Order: sequence, then structure tokens, then C-alpha cells
Amino acid sequence: MTIRLPILATLLVSTVNLATHGQVPVRRFEPVSFSQVTVTDHFWRPKLDKVATATLQACIVQTEQKSGRIRNFEKVQRGKHEKHEGIYYDDSDVYKALEAIAYSLKNRPDAELEKKADEWIDKIAAAQQPDGYLNTYYTLVGLDKRWTDMEKHEDYCAGHLIEAAVAYYNTTGKRKLLDVAIRFADHIDATFRQANRPWVTGHQEIELALMKLYHQTRNDRYLKLADWFLDQRGRGFGKGKIWDDWKNPDYCQDGLPVKAQKEITGHAVRAMYLYTGAADVAATTQDAGYMNAMKTVWEDVVYRNMYITGGIGSSGKNEGFSVDYDLPNESAYCETCASVGMVFWNQRMNLLTGEAKYIDVLERSLYNGALDGLSLSGDRFFYGNPLASSGNNARSEWFGTACCPSNIARLVASLGDYIYGKNDSGIWVNLYIGSNTTLKIGKADVPLQMETNYPWEGSVRLTVNPARKTPYALRLRIPGWVSNVPVPGDLYRFADESKAAFTVKLNGKPVEYKEENGYAVISRTWQKGDVIELNLPMEVKRVAARKELVAANDRVAIQRGPLVYCVEGADNNGQAWNLLVPDQTTFTTQAYQVLTEPVVAIQANLPVVGPSADGTSVVTEKKTVTAIPYYVWANRGKSPMQVWLPTKAKQVKLVD
Repeated sequence: MTIRLPILATLLVSTVNLATHGQVPVRRFEPVSFSQVTVTDHFWRPKLDKVATATLQACIVQTEQKSGRIRNFEKVQRGKHEKHEGIYYDDSDVYKALEAIAYSLKNRPDAELEKKADEWIDKIAAAQQPDGYLNTYYTLVGLDKRWTDMEKHEDYCAGHLIEAAVAYYNTTGKRKLLDVAIRFADHIDATFRQANRPWVTGHQEIELALMKLYHQTRNDRYLKLADWFLDQRGRGFGKGKIWDDWKNPDYCQDGLPVKAQKEITGHAVRAMYLYTGAADVAATTQDAGYMNAMKTVWEDVVYRNMYITGGIGSSGKNEGFSVDYDLPNESAYCETCASVGMVFWNQRMNLLTGEAKYIDVLERSLYNGALDGLSLSGDRFFYGNPLASSGNNARSEWFGTACCPSNIARLVASLGDYIYGKNDSGIWVNLYIGSNTTLKIGKADVPLQMETNYPWEGSVRLTVNPARKTPYALRLRIPGWVSNVPVPGDLYRFADESKAAFTVKLNGKPVEYKEENGYAVISRTWQKGDVIELNLPMEVKRVAARKELVAANDRVAIQRGPLVYCVEGADNNGQAWNLLVPDQTTFTTQAYQVLTEPVVAIQANLPVVGPSADGTSVVTEKKTVTAIPYYVWANRGKSPMQVWLPTKAKQVKLVD
């Protein structure tokens, strides 16, 4: 199979014409598209390959054979008034799987997989109505009912269609799905914005997708429509099942206009998708109302409502937020999709502000809260991601509401989207992931190669090879944890102060740089063969939390680099709840294996409580306890687990 690469994310496309329409983006810099990045990383490359094979195969089987998702499109095409199968939002899972396939075809070309995608796209296109509308549920149950219930995910499904279409076009250059998405977006615009008909989307997604379509086509119709959808919220327009059931518009972030919002509320995934779209609009238009609201709401999330893993949404009742500092461990909901949304939102916040702290949060969510949702085998999943388990948690093959498998698949497969940024005068290196790309700085092509064994080691080597001497600023993100700031704000802090520093060298010698917005900035005229070496200290650190976070009182979490660790029974004679971590504990690291996954484990000699030889009392003895990265737990069957480890004994629970 021939993949036509690279196709730039800014290539101009439209069903009407190829002209530029109106607004020019004013983001501080542009993300470098996955289609321009080849990931070679030792940590991530096997995961990209696993998604391209095992995960996508699971998605295809579940979508095509074990459910009616593809059959629904076939039924629409036949036009024989057949019954819709499944749930009204199931079309979205087809689109998310297609999006993941698109990224994977770039990462790992596969002629059969591309053929399968084209087959699905033909069925999707055949199900589109003459006016551009596309939704198998309403087409099969009655088009007279379409656009009557704001909760029924019509625009949510449309958003995922748009995202898939943009991704597939960028990988393959094939327009068919993109043309379908443009016709549907134009239908939505004509139905609502141009007709001045109020509409509040019950499950946000369309906003961020329209911004992707805008950045792809440069047609400001989609920017205006995204802004219009945002502006509909908080004005009393919301009507439908979720407004009736919840009696509180905050559930779907509809209590206040977006620009007036200051606190995170309601359903976590809905919130993340909404704020991703709002931050993208703000980054593009520099609208002060959106900019201020996004910064304020972001602080409410990160300073008071985020788990140490980067997960969000503690409550299973509303799949979202409750009250500040309510972050229980064993009952944590922490939906995989919400962590995926944290990656999306924080990327846009970085583009909006140019500040590295947003990538710090993105990285934490990516390596911990989100990656935990995917098994090492690639075909088992977590919907929720607790921070403690009594041994009752197991990964699942699939779910009735199957948003998480395809969501984590598309995130991992699209990893190339999050590594680099650029503008005409500079390059941003946001994530330390082995990869190759060629960036255009001004009129010069600048090939860039990154080599690293991150997150296990802190050394990063960047080789630049401009065809001719080229002046630009290279910005290297210095993670907050290097400077003793685990996350922005004071929700978490390191219990161990470290004086270890990062170092930067150019061609083997120390180089001058300035620190700006969390980046080490090296401004110079670069030439072929220049090598930058960044070394980040990879110490084991204990994390403590504010006293308001009751679930972490008198407990510590263990972190090394970007990774949060846990103690799992599978490594500790079936036990994870019977230990203490005294203040002066010394930690060591060693190479370790969890099934097929090579990791760095952390070990310590800790007081462990257990039964006496005759079983008539309990005894405390020192034992070697092994901690593993949180993302690999629950891959070896059911087993107890803890992230927050006690430093004091408050009670003893005796069990058989």
C-alpha cells in the first residue's frame, strides 16, 4: 500500500472551492500533525503497533460482527424500514474506530486495514441523506424526529465523523469521507446558525471537531459555527432528556454562558470536549472572554479536582465532578475518556498560552490516567480507573457504551500530534518521544531526529539537519517535576526536596539558554549535524497532598519521571494493603518485567503487617516491596492495588 505523505494539516480543501476564507489563525504556534511525524520510540512504538493490530481488530469485530453498528448503515442504504440496532449514539463508535485506523495507517501501513476503512466509508457515504444529514438512528426510526431532542447525540456523532474524516484525509489523501463530513457540517450550519434556531448540544464534541474542520479547510464558516455552539450554552435554551432527568443544567455545563464559567461541573467527558473546543476558538481568535474562562476553569480542575494520575471525574453517579477535593481512591470513577479529553484540552491550552505547564498536565494524563485504560495485550479495557482495589477489578473485552476502547485507540495512534509545535521562528519540543520529522522554518526545511529511552531514562538527544544554516529558537519543555512541582498549583507537593538539576548541551558542550514559560529556549543559527543533549534527573519522589484531600491524608504516592507508581498484589505475595512507608524510606530502582512489558520497578524495604506463625496475632516485619507503574496494573488477573500508600497505621482490618 502506498501512503501519500506528508499531507499537511493546513492543506486547503472545500467542496465549494479551494480559497482561503476570512480569519487567519493567531495561535502562538501550530501543532505538528501526526502525518508529518514518524514515531520510533522504544516505549510508545510497540503500543502504536499493538493498537494497529490487536486493538483495532477488537474494534472491528465488535463494530462489524458483535453489534449492529455497521449493519445500521447498510440498513439505511437498503431503505427497507428495518429496525435500528443498539444505542442512538452508536454511529460515533464507527467514526472513532475509523479515526484510529487513519492514524494507524500512517504509523503502520496495512493494505487490508485501509481496504476495510474504505469499505466502511462507502457504507457511510451511501447512508447520507440528500440534504447532508447523516445519522442511522433517526434515519431508521423516522427522519421527522431528527433535531428534536438536544440530548440524542446527533451533533456528537457528527463531530466524531468530522474528526475521522480530517484524520483519514491527512493520512491517505482520500476525500470521500471528508466530503461527507463537509456536507453534514454545512447541513448543521444551515439548520441552526444561519436559521438562528437555538440548539444546545447535549454531549459536546461538535465544537472541537468543527475547529479541526476549520483548521483543515480555512473556511471560517466552521469557526463561526463552533463559536455559535459555544455561545448557545447557559441561556436557557437546553431542552431534552438530560435536562429533564438531572434538573440541573450544570450536568452538561449549561448553567452559565461559557465565558462566564469559573468552576468545573457535571459530566467530565462532556466538559473536556466543550473546553477543548472553547480553548481552540480562543487560541484562534484571541477572544478574551474564552481565554479568561478557560484559564479559570482549568485552575479549578487542576488545583482542586484532579487525581495524581491526571484522571478526573471522581463520581460514578454523574460520571463526573462532585465537590472540591472529593477524590476517593477505591471508588474513583476516573473514566478513560475523560483522561483522553484532558490530553485534548491541555494541548489547546498550550497553543493558547505558550505555557509548558499545560503539557505537564497533558503528559501526566497521557502516561497514567489514559494509558491505564488499555491493556498490555491491546484488547482489554478499563472504563473507570480506580486508584485502589481490594482485588475485584478486571479489564473488559468491551462495553455496552463502548466509547472508551476506540477513544484510547485513537489517542495512542495519534501520538504524533502532541510531540512538536512550530511557527516561522521556532520549534517547540513538548513530549520526549523518539521520533523523526521535517519542519519548515521560514523557507528552510529542518529535519529533526529525537532519540530517547524516556520515561525510563532522562537523557534526550536531538539532532537537527537544516539544508542550510537557519536561525530559530528551539524550546525544550522542562517538566515541572524536575523543579519540584508535581503539578501546577498546590494540590500535590513532593515530600522530598531535590537539588538535582537538568542539563543542556550543544555538540557536547554546555550551551546558554533562557527559561521562558517552562521551556529552555536556545536561540541561535542552526546548522547541519547540530546535536542537543538534554538530561533530566529521574529520581524517585514521594508525593503528598493537601489535607483537604482526605483520601490521601497520612499517605504518599510514588512518582518517577512522569510515571505514577502503585503497589499491586501480583508483585507482593498477593498483598498491597498491609504496608507502611516511613518518612525516611530509601527507594531503589531495577529493570522489571510485567508480562511482555519491560518497566523500571521501584523497591523499598518496608514494614509489612501479617499474621503470626500460629495465626493468633499479627506481626510486623521488614520486607522488600515492589511498586510498578500504575498503567500496567490489572494485567495479570485480579489483584489488590494501591497508589496512595499509608505512612501511619490508623486501624487494622483482619480478614480471612
